[in-house]
Amino acid sequence: MLDIQWLNTFAVLARVEHFGKAAIALHMTQPNVSLQIKQLEKMTGIKLIERKPFVLTYAGRRLLDSADKIISELQNCQSDLNAINELSQGSLTIAASDAISRLLLIAPFQLFRLEFPGIDLTLLNTTSAQATELVSSAKVDLGFVMAQKDSLPLHFKELQQVQWCAYGHGLASWQMGLDKMDDPDSPTADSGPTLILLGHETRTRGIIDASLPLLELPHYRVMEVGSVDAQIEWAEAGFGVAIVPEYALLSKGDTTVPTTSLPDFPTTSLGYIVRQNQVLSRAIKQLLNWVAAEANVSGPR
Repeated sequence: MLDIQWLNTFAVLARVEHFGKAAIALHMTQPNVSLQIKQLEKMTGIKLIERKPFVLTYAGRRLLDSADKIISELQNCQSDLNAINELSQGSLTIAASDAISRLLLIAPFQLFRLEFPGIDLTLLNTTSAQATELVSSAKVDLGFVMAQKDSLPLHFKELQQVQWCAYGHGLASWQMGLDKMDDPDSPTADSGPTLILLGHETRTRGIIDASLPLLELPHYRVMEVGSVDAQIEWAEAGFGVAIVPEYALLSKGDTTVPTTSLPDFPTTSLGYIVRQNQVLSRAIKQLLNWVAAEANVSGPR
């Protein structure tokens, strides 16, 4: 019978295509990686990898397809068994963006730590797209995302509707087609405002791009950055207008940077995803209750 650890080592190696990198990813020594691959090839009785240059054989590609399915099913099974057993010890891994984490998760995590001290809570800072992939592959137990719909193998539960706003100087003047502002201290731009957008968050970027004509700007440029926090920092530095969810600015308090609501922009959903038919433990259910209560307190405004 094939050893599941050998299969996992093979799957990681097949993706990174390098024994040393696989050893680092698996927290193993390189000789142990080589040994497990040799044991797997001996057990299957067929060569799976050509070493120089590295390439999977036809048998290796077939095994990789099966290995991915087997490992995913075992991860799903273990997660469900843990939930059914109502473990008071163990771990719970969650994926969410930094902005969503600060909006929804800080207070619930504090309550969780008090009620479930034996469960190790881990938070991965991801985009919505990354969270979706991690939940789909059962690498995390729960994901908090924006603009998700039910789709195999995921179930999405909305927590609140998200409104958009523009954060930065000069939007009204730019909309009137003025290249120079009356206030000499205000930032200017000969070609119009630079709208600072998420460069890698494809779901929300699709909403924003389609809605930009609603701003009725005579012209504009786009500068891509990597996160909502980066958008806000660039706008505060006077480099343009950031189009961000309103909840991302809740912690700002008093600021000299103007915020303009964008009611004509389509709203989108903020919520959580789990695998369809996933068994939710008492700990996860309680955490979700706390998060839902936090969502009702924090928005929409």
